Amino acid sequence: MKAYRLTATGTAPELAEMPAPEAGPGEVIVDIAACGLNFADLLMIEGTYQQTPPPPFTLGMELAGTVIGHGPGVTGPASGTRVAVMAGSGGLAERGAFPAAACLPIPDAMPFSVAAAFQVAYGTSHLALARRARLAAGETLLVLGAAGGVGLTAIEIGKLMGARVIACARGADKLAVCAAAGADHLIDSTGDDIRAAVKALGGADVVYDPVGGDQFRAALGATNPEGRILAVGFASGEVPQIPANHLLVKNIDVLGFWWGGYAHFNPVALRESMAELIGWYEEGRLAPHVNHVFELERAGDAYATLRARKSTGKIVVTMGADQPAP
Repeated sequence: MKAYRLTATGTAPELAEMPAPEAGPGEVIVDIAACGLNFADLLMIEGTYQQTPPPPFTLGMELAGTVIGHGPGVTGPASGTRVAVMAGSGGLAERGAFPAAACLPIPDAMPFSVAAAFQVAYGTSHLALARRARLAAGETLLVLGAAGGVGLTAIEIGKLMGARVIACARGADKLAVCAAAGADHLIDSTGDDIRAAVKALGGADVVYDPVGGDQFRAALGATNPEGRILAVGFASGEVPQIPANHLLVKNIDVLGFWWGGYAHFNPVALRESMAELIGWYEEGRLAPHVNHVFELERAGDAYATLRARKSTGKIVVTMGADQPAP
């Protein structure tokens, strides 16, 4: 089978031929249809992500496909079940062996490309806003990096939770996508003074920050007393140093958030969150935004697009038919 592999840290991944996988105890074989890309994939290539497997390994954290085989003693999900899998790695291949417990059955009407892009982006925003920040109806939510994969989901979920949403993104085209996702106010990070613009809108009660760097500092200055800042990631490349005296004076909380960590210390929270999100999708309350779809042979181009930040929403690589079930 074909797989997109990293052979050594810091080198360019390559498409390779390798033997088809066999399922071990507790595992199922998934015929992979699509794989969603994430910023963490780029960190894995550089060897700086907190859960980077030792090379060589197949890239691709989240995927969707069909169960076609079972390891010893495994009875479910049944063969033919359409599933999404948060695997951590192994998604950019035609098949893979994954823990049966990590397989999330998906609705028949959900295309594989949507399912492959669903778990990290929506799961991150839902748990961060609902569980960590406890966003309340009527509060103002500032979303930085709002046109990205997690940013757009934060806009959607913030609106569903009753918040007023300020979206901050780069340029008019990306801001138009944020407006279509439901943002109430728009800030252009390429030219606007973020701190001044947010303060003019009454300040932020909750800040959703996957960017870090200068944008974190600007948002901190525009956060209201008793506000909460979610440190979701550092796409700017700069981890900000937080002046604790500012937190003290304004009674502000800075909340670290890593969605993947819940798989280890509170998997029940992950399952409950994903069940609610799948329900919202089936009710038509979520509109996943997949901006670019590449075939496996063009996985390198897909990562180049992600690295250049040319996309809004999610980038997906497909291995097979991208269709809902008949």
